[in-house]
Amino acid sequence: MGFSFTDLRSKGFWLPRVEASCQYRKPATFDDLLEVELTVEELKEKSVKLGFHIMKKETAELLATGYLVVVAADRNTGKAAQIPKEIVDKLKPFNKQIL
Repeated sequence: MGFSFTDLRSKGFWLPRVEASCQYRKPATFDDLLEVELTVEELKEKSVKLGFHIMKKETAELLATGYLVVVAADRNTGKAAQIPKEIVDKLKPFNKQIL
């Protein structure tokens, strides 16, 4: 997506997960090579909802779908903070819905 979580940490942020959901459709085995497709479902001032699809790489068979909601937080205070503009700009091309 054009940035790493190390970039956020160096700016004094962290991204606690405040909500998660996963629907398992079919099992994977330890030897399966998996592919994860990640999209930005919602991009808000202080939070991001990331949707995902997990597929078996060999067959493109859908194994699981779900989402995570993460909140930008100040590492020193632990309080929610506005997502830095440069990070928002990098997320926008992957966004389905800007709120």
